[in-house]
Amino acid sequence: MKIVVTGTRGIPAILGGVETHCEELYPRLAAMGHDVTVIRRSSYVTDNNRISEYRGVKLLDVYAPRRKSIEAIIHTTLAVFKARTLNPDLLHIHAVGPSLLVPLARLLGMKVVMTNHGPDYDRQKWGKLAKTVIKTGERFGTRWSNKVIVISKVIADILKRNYGYTGSRLIFNGVNPPEKSTSTAYLDSLGIIPGKYILTIGRFVKEKGFHDLIKAYSRLGDCGYQLVIAGDADHEDNYSRELKQLAADNGVILTGFIKGEPLNEVMTNAALFVLPSYHEGLPISLLEAMSYNLDVVVSDIPANRLDNLEPGDFFHAGNVDALASAIGRKLAAHTGSRTYDLTPYDWDNIARRTEQVYKEILGD
Repeated sequence: MKIVVTGTRGIPAILGGVETHCEELYPRLAAMGHDVTVIRRSSYVTDNNRISEYRGVKLLDVYAPRRKSIEAIIHTTLAVFKARTLNPDLLHIHAVGPSLLVPLARLLGMKVVMTNHGPDYDRQKWGKLAKTVIKTGERFGTRWSNKVIVISKVIADILKRNYGYTGSRLIFNGVNPPEKSTSTAYLDSLGIIPGKYILTIGRFVKEKGFHDLIKAYSRLGDCGYQLVIAGDADHEDNYSRELKQLAADNGVILTGFIKGEPLNEVMTNAALFVLPSYHEGLPISLLEAMSYNLDVVVSDIPANRLDNLEPGDFFHAGNVDALASAIGRKLAAHTGSRTYDLTPYDWDNIARRTEQVYKEILGD
Protein backbone atom coordinates (compact mmCIF):
# COMPACT_ATOMS: atom_id res chain seq x y z
CA MET A 1 0.00 0.00 0.00
CA LYS A 2 1.04 3.62 -0.50
CA ILE A 3 1.48 5.55 2.76
CA VAL A 4 2.28 9.25 3.22
CA VAL A 5 3.37 10.53 6.63
CA THR A 6 3.26 14.02 8.13
CA GLY A 7 3.13 15.63 11.59
CA THR A 8 6.79 14.77 12.26
CA ARG A 9 9.72 17.17 11.80
CA GLY A 10 11.28 14.42 9.72
CA ILE A 11 13.88 11.67 9.66
CA PRO A 12 16.70 10.73 10.08
CA ALA A 13 18.67 12.13 13.03
CA ILE A 14 16.20 14.89 13.95
CA LEU A 15 15.66 15.46 17.66
CA GLY A 16 12.29 14.46 19.14
CA GLY A 17 10.23 11.53 20.37
CA VAL A 18 7.86 11.55 17.39
CA GLU A 19 10.89 11.71 15.10
CA THR A 20 12.53 8.70 16.76
CA HIS A 21 9.24 6.83 16.52
CA CYS A 22 8.97 7.52 12.78
CA GLU A 23 12.65 6.73 12.14
CA GLU A 24 12.16 3.26 13.61
CA LEU A 25 8.66 2.49 12.31
CA TYR A 26 8.64 3.47 8.65
CA PRO A 27 11.80 1.71 7.42
CA ARG A 28 10.26 -1.46 8.81
CA LEU A 29 7.01 -0.84 6.95
CA ALA A 30 9.01 -0.13 3.78
CA ALA A 31 10.87 -3.42 4.26
CA MET A 32 7.47 -5.14 4.48
CA GLY A 33 6.83 -4.03 0.90
CA HIS A 34 4.92 -0.79 1.38
CA ASP A 35 5.53 2.47 -0.49
CA VAL A 36 6.25 4.98 2.29
CA THR A 37 6.89 8.73 1.92
CA VAL A 38 7.71 10.90 4.96
CA ILE A 39 7.11 14.61 4.41
CA ARG A 40 9.77 16.56 6.30
CA ARG A 41 9.82 20.16 7.54
CA SER A 42 12.31 22.03 5.39
CA SER A 43 13.66 24.01 8.35
CA TYR A 44 15.08 20.81 9.88
CA VAL A 45 16.86 19.62 6.74
CA THR A 46 20.62 20.18 6.96
CA ASP A 47 23.70 19.14 5.03
CA ASN A 48 23.86 16.08 7.29
CA ASN A 49 20.42 14.75 6.32
CA ARG A 50 19.77 16.30 2.90
CA ILE A 51 18.83 12.99 1.25
CA SER A 52 15.87 11.76 -0.80
CA GLU A 53 15.60 8.28 0.74
CA TYR A 54 16.37 6.66 4.08
CA ARG A 55 16.33 2.87 4.52
CA GLY A 56 13.71 2.44 1.82
CA VAL A 57 11.57 5.41 2.91
CA LYS A 58 11.14 8.27 0.45
CA LEU A 59 11.78 11.73 1.91
CA LEU A 60 9.95 14.79 0.62
CA ASP A 61 10.78 18.26 1.96
CA VAL A 62 7.99 20.83 2.29
CA TYR A 63 8.34 24.39 3.56
CA ALA A 64 8.09 25.08 7.30
CA PRO A 65 9.02 28.32 9.07
CA ARG A 66 11.44 27.84 11.98
CA ARG A 67 9.05 29.38 14.47
CA LYS A 68 7.49 27.17 17.10
CA SER A 69 4.08 28.89 17.23
CA ILE A 70 3.24 28.44 13.53
CA GLU A 71 5.71 25.86 12.25
CA ALA A 72 3.55 22.74 12.64
CA ILE A 73 0.27 24.20 11.40
CA ILE A 74 1.71 25.84 8.28
CA HIS A 75 3.81 22.83 7.35
CA THR A 76 1.02 20.30 7.92
CA THR A 77 -1.41 22.35 5.83
CA LEU A 78 1.04 22.37 2.92
CA ALA A 79 1.90 18.72 3.52
CA VAL A 80 -1.76 17.63 3.34
CA PHE A 81 -2.18 19.33 -0.05
CA LYS A 82 1.11 17.80 -1.21
CA ALA A 83 0.01 14.36 -0.01
CA ARG A 84 -3.17 14.62 -2.07
CA THR A 85 -1.07 14.99 -5.24
CA LEU A 86 0.73 11.73 -4.38
CA ASN A 87 -2.57 9.82 -4.37
CA PRO A 88 -1.82 7.69 -1.29
CA ASP A 89 -3.91 4.82 0.01
CA LEU A 90 -3.79 6.58 3.35
CA LEU A 91 -2.25 9.53 5.15
CA HIS A 92 -0.73 9.02 8.61
CA ILE A 93 -0.65 12.19 10.75
CA HIS A 94 1.41 12.20 13.96
CA ALA A 95 0.72 14.31 17.09
CA VAL A 96 -2.35 16.24 18.15
CA GLY A 97 -1.31 19.69 16.88
CA PRO A 98 -0.92 18.63 13.24
CA SER A 99 -4.16 16.64 13.56
CA LEU A 100 -6.01 19.93 13.32
CA LEU A 101 -5.71 19.26 9.57
CA VAL A 102 -7.38 15.84 9.64
CA PRO A 103 -10.75 17.26 8.49
CA LEU A 104 -9.02 18.93 5.51
CA ALA A 105 -7.37 15.64 4.56
CA ARG A 106 -10.73 13.84 4.75
CA LEU A 107 -12.38 16.62 2.72
CA LEU A 108 -9.72 16.06 0.04
CA GLY A 109 -10.75 12.41 -0.10
CA MET A 110 -7.93 10.76 1.84
CA LYS A 111 -8.21 8.07 4.47
CA VAL A 112 -6.38 9.14 7.62
CA VAL A 113 -4.68 7.46 10.58
CA MET A 114 -3.79 9.71 13.51
CA THR A 115 -1.24 8.74 16.15
CA ASN A 116 -1.80 10.61 19.41
CA HIS A 117 1.60 10.90 21.12
CA GLY A 118 0.18 12.70 24.15
CA PRO A 119 -1.62 15.89 25.22
CA ASP A 120 0.86 18.43 23.82
CA TYR A 121 -1.39 21.26 25.03
CA ASP A 122 -0.10 20.49 28.55
CA ARG A 123 3.41 21.57 27.58
CA GLN A 124 4.51 24.64 29.50
CA LYS A 125 5.96 26.40 26.45
CA TRP A 126 2.51 27.08 25.00
CA GLY A 127 0.34 30.11 25.72
CA LYS A 128 -3.43 30.01 26.15
CA LEU A 129 -4.25 30.45 22.44
CA ALA A 130 -1.74 27.78 21.36
CA LYS A 131 -3.07 25.34 23.97
CA THR A 132 -6.61 25.89 22.65
CA VAL A 133 -5.53 25.29 19.05
CA ILE A 134 -3.60 22.12 19.94
CA LYS A 135 -6.49 20.74 22.00
CA THR A 136 -8.77 21.42 19.04
CA GLY A 137 -6.34 19.35 16.99
CA GLU A 138 -6.78 16.47 19.41
CA ARG A 139 -10.55 16.77 19.15
CA PHE A 140 -10.58 17.03 15.35
CA GLY A 141 -8.16 14.12 14.97
CA THR A 142 -10.20 11.94 17.31
CA ARG A 143 -13.46 12.84 15.59
CA TRP A 144 -12.44 12.70 11.94
CA SER A 145 -9.63 10.13 11.59
CA ASN A 146 -10.51 6.71 10.22
CA LYS A 147 -8.46 5.20 13.04
CA VAL A 148 -6.67 6.62 16.08
CA ILE A 149 -3.51 5.01 17.46
CA VAL A 150 -2.38 5.89 21.00
CA ILE A 151 1.06 5.10 22.41
CA SER A 152 0.00 4.62 26.03
CA LYS A 153 -2.97 3.62 28.16
CA VAL A 154 -2.93 7.10 29.69
CA ILE A 155 -3.71 8.68 26.30
CA ALA A 156 -6.50 6.17 25.64
CA ASP A 157 -8.05 7.17 28.97
CA ILE A 158 -7.83 10.86 28.04
CA LEU A 159 -9.72 10.28 24.79
CA LYS A 160 -12.38 8.26 26.59
CA ARG A 161 -12.77 10.87 29.32
CA ASN A 162 -12.73 13.98 27.14
CA TYR A 163 -14.53 12.77 24.02
CA GLY A 164 -16.20 9.49 24.91
CA TYR A 165 -13.97 7.82 22.32
CA THR A 166 -13.27 4.14 22.98
CA GLY A 167 -12.04 2.97 19.58
CA SER A 168 -8.34 3.83 19.89
CA ARG A 169 -5.67 1.22 19.15
CA LEU A 170 -2.91 0.95 21.74
CA ILE A 171 0.47 0.53 20.05
CA PHE A 172 3.41 1.43 22.28
CA ASN A 173 6.58 3.28 21.41
CA GLY A 174 9.44 0.86 20.99
CA VAL A 175 13.08 0.32 21.77
CA ASN A 176 15.87 -1.63 20.09
CA PRO A 177 18.07 -4.01 22.10
CA PRO A 178 21.42 -2.18 22.08
CA GLU A 179 24.90 -3.39 21.32
CA LYS A 180 26.64 -1.72 24.22
CA SER A 181 29.75 0.27 23.46
CA THR A 182 33.19 -1.03 24.34
CA SER A 183 34.79 2.39 23.86
CA THR A 184 35.03 5.45 26.08
CA ALA A 185 36.69 7.76 23.53
CA TYR A 186 33.76 10.17 23.39
CA LEU A 187 33.44 10.27 27.18
CA ASP A 188 37.16 10.87 27.53
CA SER A 189 36.96 13.80 25.12
CA LEU A 190 34.44 15.52 27.43
CA GLY A 191 36.06 14.55 30.71
CA ILE A 192 33.19 12.22 31.66
CA ILE A 193 34.21 9.43 34.03
CA PRO A 194 32.68 6.05 33.02
CA GLY A 195 30.35 4.65 35.66
CA LYS A 196 30.48 7.84 37.72
CA TYR A 197 27.77 10.04 36.24
CA ILE A 198 24.02 10.65 36.31
CA LEU A 199 22.42 10.92 32.88
CA THR A 200 19.33 12.50 31.38
CA ILE A 201 18.34 13.02 27.75
CA GLY A 202 15.90 15.33 25.99
CA ARG A 203 15.00 18.68 24.54
CA PHE A 204 15.61 21.83 26.55
CA VAL A 205 12.00 22.69 27.27
CA LYS A 206 10.54 23.46 30.67
CA GLU A 207 8.30 20.39 30.92
CA LYS A 208 11.36 18.11 30.83
CA GLY A 209 12.22 19.36 34.32
CA PHE A 210 15.98 19.58 33.74
CA HIS A 211 16.11 22.73 35.90
CA ASP A 212 14.77 20.64 38.79
CA LEU A 213 17.42 17.99 38.16
CA ILE A 214 20.26 20.50 38.21
CA LYS A 215 18.95 22.03 41.45
CA ALA A 216 18.61 18.56 43.00
CA TYR A 217 22.14 17.68 41.89
CA SER A 218 23.51 20.83 43.50
CA ARG A 219 21.88 19.81 46.80
CA LEU A 220 23.78 16.51 46.77
CA GLY A 221 27.03 18.38 47.36
CA ASP A 222 30.21 16.48 46.58
CA CYS A 223 28.50 13.17 45.79
CA GLY A 224 31.32 11.81 43.65
CA TYR A 225 29.20 11.69 40.50
CA GLN A 226 28.96 14.02 37.52
CA LEU A 227 25.68 15.12 35.94
CA VAL A 228 25.47 14.77 32.15
CA ILE A 229 22.59 16.17 30.08
CA ALA A 230 22.40 15.02 26.46
CA GLY A 231 20.18 17.24 24.33
CA ASP A 232 19.57 20.81 23.27
CA ALA A 233 16.83 23.25 22.31
CA ASP A 234 14.92 23.10 19.02
CA HIS A 235 14.32 26.84 19.33
CA GLU A 236 16.72 28.83 21.52
CA ASP A 237 14.67 30.83 24.03
CA ASN A 238 14.94 32.36 27.49
CA TYR A 239 14.41 29.01 29.20
CA SER A 240 17.09 27.16 27.25
CA ARG A 241 19.58 30.01 27.78
CA GLU A 242 18.84 30.09 31.51
CA LEU A 243 19.15 26.29 31.71
CA LYS A 244 22.57 26.35 30.06
CA GLN A 245 23.72 29.04 32.48
CA LEU A 246 22.36 27.05 35.44
CA ALA A 247 24.25 24.01 34.15
CA ALA A 248 27.48 25.98 33.81
CA ASP A 249 27.12 27.38 37.33
CA ASN A 250 26.76 23.87 38.77
CA GLY A 251 29.43 22.02 36.81
CA VAL A 252 26.97 20.06 34.66
CA ILE A 253 28.25 18.58 31.40
CA LEU A 254 26.10 19.37 28.35
CA THR A 255 26.81 17.17 25.34
CA GLY A 256 24.36 18.75 22.92
CA PHE A 257 22.25 16.59 20.64
CA ILE A 258 24.04 13.27 20.07
CA LYS A 259 23.23 10.07 18.16
CA GLY A 260 25.07 6.92 17.14
CA GLU A 261 28.27 5.91 18.92
CA PRO A 262 28.48 8.99 21.20
CA LEU A 263 24.99 8.28 22.51
CA ASN A 264 25.80 4.58 22.80
CA GLU A 265 28.85 5.37 24.95
CA VAL A 266 26.90 7.77 27.14
CA MET A 267 24.10 5.24 27.73
CA THR A 268 26.42 2.26 28.22
CA ASN A 269 28.51 3.84 30.97
CA ALA A 270 25.98 5.80 33.06
CA ALA A 271 25.45 4.95 36.72
CA LEU A 272 21.86 6.25 36.87
CA PHE A 273 19.27 7.60 34.44
CA VAL A 274 16.91 10.36 35.61
CA LEU A 275 13.74 11.60 33.89
CA PRO A 276 12.22 14.50 35.87
CA SER A 277 9.48 15.34 33.33
CA TYR A 278 6.20 17.11 33.98
CA HIS A 279 4.77 15.84 30.68
CA GLU A 280 5.36 12.78 28.48
CA GLY A 281 3.48 10.56 26.05
CA LEU A 282 5.52 7.37 26.41
CA PRO A 283 9.16 8.42 26.86
CA ILE A 284 11.48 6.68 24.41
CA SER A 285 14.51 7.93 26.35
CA LEU A 286 13.29 5.99 29.41
CA LEU A 287 12.75 2.84 27.35
CA GLU A 288 16.26 3.24 25.92
CA ALA A 289 17.75 3.64 29.39
CA MET A 290 15.96 0.47 30.48
CA SER A 291 17.28 -1.37 27.41
CA TYR A 292 20.78 -0.49 28.65
CA ASN A 293 19.91 -2.02 32.05
CA LEU A 294 20.30 1.32 33.83
CA ASP A 295 18.84 2.00 37.23
CA VAL A 296 16.33 4.87 36.99
CA VAL A 297 14.68 7.71 38.87
CA VAL A 298 11.59 9.14 37.17
CA SER A 299 8.82 11.58 38.00
CA ASP A 300 5.51 10.03 39.03
CA ILE A 301 3.45 11.36 36.12
CA PRO A 302 1.08 8.70 34.68
CA ALA A 303 3.03 8.28 31.41
CA ASN A 304 6.18 7.26 33.33
CA ARG A 305 4.47 4.59 35.43
CA LEU A 306 5.56 1.61 33.38
CA ASP A 307 4.55 -1.79 34.73
CA ASN A 308 8.09 -3.04 35.31
CA LEU A 309 9.25 -0.09 37.42
CA GLU A 310 9.19 -0.16 41.21
CA PRO A 311 7.83 2.30 43.83
CA GLY A 312 11.36 3.39 44.75
CA ASP A 313 11.99 4.53 41.18
CA PHE A 314 9.53 7.44 41.46
CA PHE A 315 9.49 10.90 43.00
CA HIS A 316 6.75 13.52 42.93
CA ALA A 317 7.15 15.72 39.84
CA GLY A 318 8.45 19.18 40.68
CA ASN A 319 9.63 18.29 44.19
CA VAL A 320 13.35 19.07 44.09
CA ASP A 321 14.01 17.79 47.61
CA ALA A 322 12.32 14.47 46.82
CA LEU A 323 14.32 14.19 43.60
CA ALA A 324 17.60 14.87 45.40
CA SER A 325 16.69 12.28 48.04
CA ALA A 326 15.79 9.65 45.42
CA ILE A 327 19.05 10.21 43.52
CA GLY A 328 21.11 10.10 46.70
CA ARG A 329 19.40 6.89 47.80
CA LYS A 330 20.05 5.22 44.44
CA LEU A 331 23.71 6.22 44.33
CA ALA A 332 24.26 5.04 47.90
CA ALA A 333 22.64 1.67 47.16
CA HIS A 334 24.94 0.99 44.18
CA THR A 335 22.22 -1.11 42.55
CA GLY A 336 24.14 -1.35 39.30
CA SER A 337 22.50 -2.90 36.26
CA ARG A 338 18.85 -3.98 36.24
CA THR A 339 16.89 -6.25 33.94
CA TYR A 340 13.51 -5.16 32.57
CA ASP A 341 10.93 -6.99 30.47
CA LEU A 342 10.72 -4.88 27.30
CA THR A 343 8.79 -7.42 25.21
CA PRO A 344 5.79 -5.05 24.67
CA TYR A 345 8.11 -2.45 23.14
CA ASP A 346 9.49 -4.47 20.21
CA TRP A 347 9.63 -2.32 17.05
CA ASP A 348 9.06 -5.24 14.67
CA ASN A 349 5.84 -6.11 16.48
CA ILE A 350 4.85 -2.42 16.50
CA ALA A 351 5.31 -2.29 12.71
CA ARG A 352 3.14 -5.38 12.22
CA ARG A 353 0.39 -3.99 14.42
CA THR A 354 0.49 -0.64 12.62
CA GLU A 355 0.20 -2.44 9.27
CA GLN A 356 -2.86 -4.26 10.60
CA VAL A 357 -4.52 -0.92 11.40
CA TYR A 358 -3.83 0.21 7.84
CA LYS A 359 -5.32 -2.98 6.43
CA GLU A 360 -8.47 -2.58 8.49
CA ILE A 361 -8.99 0.92 7.11
CA LEU A 362 -8.52 -0.26 3.53
CA GLY A 363 -10.73 -3.30 4.02
CA ASP A 364 -7.98 -5.80 3.26
